[in-house]
Amino acid sequence: KSVKQVDYGTFMNMTEDEKIADVQIEENQILFKDKDGNEYRTGVVNDPQLTERLHKANVSFNEVIKEKDSPFTDFLIAWILPILIFFGVGYYFNRKLMNHGGGNSLMFGAKNQVKVYVPSANGIHFDDVAGEDEAKENLSEIVDFLHHPDKYAKIGAKMPKGVLLVGPPGTGKTMLAKAVAGEAGVPFFPIAGSEFVEMFVGMGASKVRDLFQQAKQKAPCIIFIDEIDAIGQKRTGNAMGNSEREQTLNQLLTEMDGFNADDNVVILAATNRPESLDPALLRPGRFDRQVVVPTPDLRGRRRILEVHTKRTPLDPDVDLEVLARGTPGFSGADLENLVNEAALQAAKLNQDKLDMRDFEFAKDKVLMGRERRSLILSDEEKRITAYHEGGHALAARLLPGSDPVHKVTIIPRGRALGVTMQLPEEDRHGYSRSYLKNNLVVLL
Repeated sequence: KSVKQVDYGTFMNMTEDEKIADVQIEENQILFKDKDGNEYRTGVVNDPQLTERLHKANVSFNEVIKEKDSPFTDFLIAWILPILIFFGVGYYFNRKLMNHGGGNSLMFGAKNQVKVYVPSANGIHFDDVAGEDEAKENLSEIVDFLHHPDKYAKIGAKMPKGVLLVGPPGTGKTMLAKAVAGEAGVPFFPIAGSEFVEMFVGMGASKVRDLFQQAKQKAPCIIFIDEIDAIGQKRTGNAMGNSEREQTLNQLLTEMDGFNADDNVVILAATNRPESLDPALLRPGRFDRQVVVPTPDLRGRRRILEVHTKRTPLDPDVDLEVLARGTPGFSGADLENLVNEAALQAAKLNQDKLDMRDFEFAKDKVLMGRERRSLILSDEEKRITAYHEGGHALAARLLPGSDPVHKVTIIPRGRALGVTMQLPEEDRHGYSRSYLKNNLVVLL
């Protein structure tokens, strides 16, 4: 049966006309019935004479009494309930962080779930890493040890627990570590040094313990810590220093001491700042072998270019030897970027193959920046720039023993209005007095 909403005036008139049989007064409304059984509802108004009028009209009425909460109930609602809600929401978001962030809990210190890569038949091997023959030769001993540990145990030889890969950025340190795992066919635990750095003291050390515990369970295996200088920097002994980082480093040193060569766990680490590492990390029994991974030489750059152009259609005029000669100091990552920039340029011009012009464009872009087509030079400025670059080119061409001139341009690139580029015929590791004097003459 529906309840009809009426105003308070109608309620008063019905009361005076003695049409109401029953009234129930609540906190925020008045419910009443007429003598025919119809139900009505109206709002509560401050009316001190209401009960007197209801009594005169012979109406049955009562008021609903609201029970007052006890002091304990008020305490629960005011203090305990908000705290429970706060922790409940915090726990929910903490679980979300753990699920999406690899198990790193901020509030409850859950263990760090390190990703484990099990090398497959089509994974990375030494053949996929070009230009680092000495480093591969050094690391092949690790592979042999993981394949034949008994051979070393019989003769009383122990493999180094830790191998530190040292070299500039982009030279392939991470790829070499993956290739070692691929060649040995063992699980590979990669983790960045920065992942051990936490907000709360002790959590980084907990991650280190968990990592080594997982590695021992899956031995033989390889742990790879990239950018180890994030946690392995020299300790200052200053009380105001970073105690979290130092605790993490101390735990790493302890863990490296705590397992034997028989555990068949090899630790590889990479850094481009070996001078910043704590001496305790580099002593025998820890990272006692350093493998230098330098920028590749001419032959190495040629092989790296061959690897990166394997799946790229090349025009017959592309000479990888000339490209390798023109890129001294380039790392493997730089050469990969060079090939990609050339491919982007070829695709932009709707070509089916990459030709030498694409590679020259890419090399100029990488070395000097994009062409500054928006920079408009006057004819006089172009003439002065041409004289200037012509002077470089003539000096380089006429001085005996100088590197041959490869390219002269007065198209502005980067911060240069023009460039004279020389192409070394071979990599130089030492310089004669006459060669350096010739270079000064060309530059001046």
